[in-house]
Amino acid sequence: MTPLFANLLGPALRRVGIINGPPVILWAPGLVIGAFLLLSPVYLAIRSLGAGDELWDAFFRLRVLEILLRTLLLVATVTGASILLALPLAWLTIRTDLPLARVWGVLVALPLVIPSYVAGFTVVVALGPRGMLQGFLESLIGIERLPDINGFPGAMLTLTLLSYPYVLLTVRAALQRLDPSLEDSSRSLGYSRWATYRRVIIPLLRPSVAAGGLLVALYTLSDFGAVSLLRYETFTWAIFIQYEAALDRTLGAAFSLALVFLALTLLVGEILTRGRSRYYRVDQGAVRPAALIPLGRWRWPAVGFCALVVSLSLALPMSVLIYWVVRGVGAGEPLLVLWAAAGNSLMVSGLAAAAAVLAALPIAALSVRYPGLLSSLLERITYVGFALPGIAVALGLVFFGAHFARFIYQHLSLLILAYVILFLPAAVGSARTSLLQVNPRVEEAARSLGRAPLQVFASVTLPLVRPGILAGAALVFLLTMKELPATLILRPIGFPTLATSIWSAASEAFFAQAAAPALLLILVSSAPLAFLMLRERRA
Repeated sequence: MTPLFANLLGPALRRVGIINGPPVILWAPGLVIGAFLLLSPVYLAIRSLGAGDELWDAFFRLRVLEILLRTLLLVATVTGASILLALPLAWLTIRTDLPLARVWGVLVALPLVIPSYVAGFTVVVALGPRGMLQGFLESLIGIERLPDINGFPGAMLTLTLLSYPYVLLTVRAALQRLDPSLEDSSRSLGYSRWATYRRVIIPLLRPSVAAGGLLVALYTLSDFGAVSLLRYETFTWAIFIQYEAALDRTLGAAFSLALVFLALTLLVGEILTRGRSRYYRVDQGAVRPAALIPLGRWRWPAVGFCALVVSLSLALPMSVLIYWVVRGVGAGEPLLVLWAAAGNSLMVSGLAAAAAVLAALPIAALSVRYPGLLSSLLERITYVGFALPGIAVALGLVFFGAHFARFIYQHLSLLILAYVILFLPAAVGSARTSLLQVNPRVEEAARSLGRAPLQVFASVTLPLVRPGILAGAALVFLLTMKELPATLILRPIGFPTLATSIWSAASEAFFAQAAAPALLLILVSSAPLAFLMLRERRA
């Protein structure tokens, strides 16, 4: 850089962190990733400009404000309930002598593999006014009708039971990295176990709780399957109506752009919870695993709590799906095992998980090790896609592929790019919370011994943040397995997946054919999640 340009541009580049900041190997891929993440919002802005005065008239209708308030109510309650469920479950399965703790640890995370469109329908069939539970109670004690589960109660229950694993996995990864000597110091000062948990553990878990809670909030904000089946009108439902029923993509794009601003509001709230605290020790700390806490008389109530959560979130939808399969086969409906669709789902989900982790690492490293305008902006952008409906992201990529990158149009790479845009926050949040707990002096010591930055990352940083990276990869894999709208639009011709097979069968009322791939999707998704969680090091 010439002296003139250095004098003119130097201060600005220092503020954003390019000069005297991160190496080019971090901020260069970060900028490329950020550009791809902005494709869909730019498309939405372009389409929204075509609405003119009609756009503002639509936004200021009383009905739109009512839908917005209903959406925010659902987001707030689902996020709060998910955190209240996930914190005790993570603590019980990691830090106590809970019987079969590893088994429970896998089971309480498995609801993450169930698509919301499957869970919503199973809740209606099982718990609705004339559902399976009502039929059982009528034959047993004569109850003729149960209270209506549709609306807010059903949507809140369904999304909470599907969403709490987002918080659970990030908190479990953070608990594995906590130094047990901190708890020992608290106990030696006379604090009880509960006081230690409240004063020491929970504050240290704040980044992981915030990251998981943000994922829950954004997932709830963008969900369509559960809220539509349970008849709770949210902002996302209005967007899908504009896209599909009204065939008005301009207003649908405008509503999607408003959803981006809602997501940014949630991001600001998550940023405010972070504070400026450190979450690593300044000294070496303890290297031994923490001792398991005996539950004593709370041992079996804790087992009952885990069993109740697993029964509602996992056993209930699985039982309903098995019932559909048995009933359909008995009625003569054909039952096909969709191995080709399962193989396609596994392949594309694995590729998406790997791509998301590779994209997340530079952004997480920038955010934690080089805080500044550039790193903060990149991290915030990653969460925008997660709040958008899959159809909005897919249409943005169709616009990009058709006009600027025809060589990837109708190619598998465009579908994988959509998955990365949609689910990158899952990988970034997990990697970031793990990296926050790694003392930067460890990396500085390795560099002082003559190792290059890449060698330090591979030999020192990566092993320390591996639990968070694996948790992020598992989240992206599972989210990709069940994603429907983006898959329907962007998949190459002749590329069926389990999600599209479920949708095709259900739309034609072949419930056995819909239930069979739904069960297969859950089983196929459960295997890698169970493998990852069983390999976790018990703290």
